[in-house]
Amino acid sequence: MKERRISETNPWEPTWCDVPKLDLKSERYVKIWQGPQHPGVTGNMALELTLEGDVVVDCRTHVGYLHRGFEKLMERRRYIQCFPIVCRICVPEPDYNEYLFAAAAEELAGIEIPERGAWIRALVLELTRTAFLTMWLGGQAAAFGLGTIGQWSVAHRDFILDLFEELTGHRIYHMYIIPGGVRHELPEGFAGRVEAVLERIEKIISDIEKVMFHNAVFKARAKGLGYIPPSWVEPYGITGSTARGAGVAIDVRKDNPYLVYDKLDFEKIVGGESDVYERAVLRKEEILMSIRLIRQILKRMPGGPVRAKLPNVFHWRIPAGETYVRAESGRGEMGYYMVSDGTEYPRRVNVRGASYTHAMALLERLALGVSNADIAGLMTSIQTCPPEIER
Repeated sequence: MKERRISETNPWEPTWCDVPKLDLKSERYVKIWQGPQHPGVTGNMALELTLEGDVVVDCRTHVGYLHRGFEKLMERRRYIQCFPIVCRICVPEPDYNEYLFAAAAEELAGIEIPERGAWIRALVLELTRTAFLTMWLGGQAAAFGLGTIGQWSVAHRDFILDLFEELTGHRIYHMYIIPGGVRHELPEGFAGRVEAVLERIEKIISDIEKVMFHNAVFKARAKGLGYIPPSWVEPYGITGSTARGAGVAIDVRKDNPYLVYDKLDFEKIVGGESDVYERAVLRKEEILMSIRLIRQILKRMPGGPVRAKLPNVFHWRIPAGETYVRAESGRGEMGYYMVSDGTEYPRRVNVRGASYTHAMALLERLALGVSNADIAGLMTSIQTCPPEIER
């Protein structure tokens, strides 16, 4: 790992558990709230910040300002009725929740999906990752005042949403991945329209490279901010590109392959600087990697059916049992723990998302010693979906 850019004399230098004890009731400190607000990746959660001047000395997260209580809602609905719920657990990446819920139900029920259905699922997941990370780049840039990039990224995400609208009939919540496979076949000529969108995204990523990553202001504010020591990755449960930016090479697609990822040619993208700038660079590169994966999937996708036959889903009794399935979302590892008691309803569904650890324990620690002006950029860099916490 390269030399850190954090001062050796900084009292807030990251250590695992050595946090200064302060009298937060002292008159030298002032308390302010940041959020909740909808625009931006920071989303519907609030930060209770205690400041000394403009420096954060204490941070407490408050969630639950959007959707909440998904897990209990699912216990009162039949399996097929849960899909309008799960896709709202992370709005920018709904398809990972659809896939994981479906995969858990399939494993408990002993259902094997057709090969083409698995390839189409992988296509949908990589399109979702590309859309999310493209939008995220704009959010990261806008948090430091580069609003033009935010407009570029949201516009190009919309091109992918156009594809989802054609494929599923919906732009945001798709409910296309269902138990047994996917709802229906790809539209005629869909691969060509996907390729046209990928080329547009490659072009805008090239422009973002020039305007964002070569920008002196962005470099000055992002480099050295939010340093995460590699030793924090396991204790804090850090996953995804946040962990890979710290030099820890974990990726569920490689470590525990699912769908068709063991048949695709790609390598983990790993950094080492472990700051906001490094994480942004990694995610830019992962957009380009997802584009390469999408092209492989479209080129190698076999023919055949896209969905296995199921019993009447409104009276579907899954055999009693329990399972845990996982996937690599754009934010890191997502997992679903599902328990069936043999009735028409799930007995228990527990969702493990990256936001729970990243945006609570980790953010509250990273915020210490940071200027209030940089909190939005720091929070964006660890990728938050608040409903994933208050689930």
